[in-house]
Amino acid sequence: MKLVDEFRDPDKAQALATHIREVLPKVMADRRRTLQIMEFCGGHTHTIFKFGLEELLPEGIELVHGPGCPVCVLPMGRIDDAIAIAHQPNVIFTTFGDAMRVPGSRQSLLQAKADGADIRMVYSPTDALALARQHPEKRVVFFALGFETTMPSTALTVLQAEKEGLGNFSLFCNHITTVPTIKAVLDSPAMQIDGFIAPGHVSMVVGEQPFQFVAGHYNKPIVIAGFEPLDILQALSMLIDQFAESRCEVANQYTRVAPPEGNPAGLAAIHKVFELREFFEWRGLGSIDHSGVKMRPAFAQFDAECIFDVPNVRIADPKSAQCGEVVKGVIKPWECKVFGKACTPQTPVGALMVSSEGACAAYYNYGKHIPRVDALRFDATE
Repeated sequence: MKLVDEFRDPDKAQALATHIREVLPKVMADRRRTLQIMEFCGGHTHTIFKFGLEELLPEGIELVHGPGCPVCVLPMGRIDDAIAIAHQPNVIFTTFGDAMRVPGSRQSLLQAKADGADIRMVYSPTDALALARQHPEKRVVFFALGFETTMPSTALTVLQAEKEGLGNFSLFCNHITTVPTIKAVLDSPAMQIDGFIAPGHVSMVVGEQPFQFVAGHYNKPIVIAGFEPLDILQALSMLIDQFAESRCEVANQYTRVAPPEGNPAGLAAIHKVFELREFFEWRGLGSIDHSGVKMRPAFAQFDAECIFDVPNVRIADPKSAQCGEVVKGVIKPWECKVFGKACTPQTPVGALMVSSEGACAAYYNYGKHIPRVDALRFDATE
């Protein structure tokens, strides 16, 4: 396939959906509840709703929307820390656009900008580095966010800053890791996940090996998938085949982009600049061991947490928003008390409504306000 339209071919989509419907009865023969499959990445969630993929699936399959949105799981206290840095004298604070409106305890970065802080939206860390070159009298801070997908570009930017001797450039590092998060989901007593659609862009960097524990230790099949409709339907078909054949493996649907070994050069840059934190706080999931990275001591001169006085205060999410339950897949977005009422994309209460990858934004933007009663009430004995 070469053109994007080929990944959205309705005939091929119907063929994959037909295969899933034909094989599923064998899977469901001895089950007493729905087959729960979690798509980890928010990009998958938006494709599912944008193209109406749930409507193609038969009864008995329930898609659970996972925590794979790095902006959505950023705790409120880290937003407050970012704002505190942005208000420091002579600071230009740079960030990706989807972090601008995430609520802190008192305001968002966008509101802090309106109050006078020099906060600028950038498209990459190299944009922030360019600002550091242009403004040697300023201290330019980049709000480093994302899973392993964006870590290589951040790490390479730090290495470039070191090479050029740009001492006025630094990171406020909030990069997070995928594997400990999947493990936290699997260890949660509220979870009944049967299989996973793994994030394709993360796998492009880390490869297949980090996901082996899902199949090997937890006996859950997992398929790495791309982000077009046919990618996701094919991944679901591959999962259903594994269930039907009593197999449990790591499979890769996204081989055109994600090689089995990942990106060795990107991984080398990550390992050179970053090391694992002992723990990191996640919105909705609490503290997860080794789920975030920080800068190695050798790069302390580029570490905003070493340069600035960061409050580092833990702040509870608003009780009215149930982001935590949504992130963990315990409830659907429409079950949240404030969804579509007090919490909308224009007036977000929780982070899941702000980010372009947030599950609540996907439900709201694509009109998915009504539950799939057939899937939720499915019983194999009926």
